[in-house]
Amino acid sequence: MKVLYAIQGTGNGHLSRARDVIPALQKRGLELDILVSGIQADIHIPNPIKYQLKGLSFIFGKQGNVNLWRTYIKSNAARLQKEIKSVPIEDYDLVINDFEPVSAWACKLKNKPCVSFSHQAAVLSLKAPKPDKNDLMGKFILKNYAPTTQQFGLHFHAYDDKVYTPIIRQDIRKADVKEGNHYTVYLPSYSDGRILKFLSEIPNVKWEVFSKHNKVEFFGKNISIRPITNEAFVGSMVGSKGVLCGAGFETPAEALYLGKKLMVIPMNGQYEQQCNSAALKEMGVPVIKSLKNKHLDKLKHWIERDDKIEVNYPDITEQIVRQILEEVVLG
Repeated sequence: MKVLYAIQGTGNGHLSRARDVIPALQKRGLELDILVSGIQADIHIPNPIKYQLKGLSFIFGKQGNVNLWRTYIKSNAARLQKEIKSVPIEDYDLVINDFEPVSAWACKLKNKPCVSFSHQAAVLSLKAPKPDKNDLMGKFILKNYAPTTQQFGLHFHAYDDKVYTPIIRQDIRKADVKEGNHYTVYLPSYSDGRILKFLSEIPNVKWEVFSKHNKVEFFGKNISIRPITNEAFVGSMVGSKGVLCGAGFETPAEALYLGKKLMVIPMNGQYEQQCNSAALKEMGVPVIKSLKNKHLDKLKHWIERDDKIEVNYPDITEQIVRQILEEVVLG
């Protein structure tokens, strides 16, 4: 059976997850091709990519939001249509899609089934937590950005049928976990300057900040800023005292799995992260809205306390892949 596995390349979470999904697919004896679209990832997968496309990326801003203007400038409609038409979707028996728009729309235009295996599929479940404030536009974008015909999802809890607990990559599962005296910080939608200004208000804490905006390491008195590499980030997180990050999916899930204290800051105007925040808040994870000084007391309180949340995230990647293939192929 010939399978196309299409992965979103905006952010690092999708590609991090693919590091475990790809071997699980390969073990099934499939003829597997990989498609990646997007221009915002900082990590790579150790597998050959047959189709590397620009796709449709959301560009991170520097004030805790998506940069809509840069996103619009980068979203070349003519190029996107050309990419959609360029993928020989009819050559594949099965398309598995992790929130990747090019292959999803190629399937839709040619009336070919497309199976979603993503966190976004779980967020859209009626049983998954939602923010108090309804966001019709955000929900519309999430539903139509990469349309699929069947959905299998990943979330912080198995909220629904065909929704599973997170895939924790082997780099994290096999790590030698220790508790150091630093906090790992990953807030890609904020500028380094904004993060420095906020965290410098708590000078008695050591912060290791991983930056999307800087390729040169910076070491201050109690704050370091480092470019993102998989090895450096994993090393920092597994040896940290806690993790301060955006309300994405992979990093919070990995922090919870490692037994680290966790605080999240959702991106403004990003519906998926608002949904994630609602789910994490239900679990007891503290959430702050921004890097404004009015939230410093809550950050200090989090630092002073040792509240950790227990989760059970078993290694079921191969089981999920098997269930997807059996249900989709055998019906």
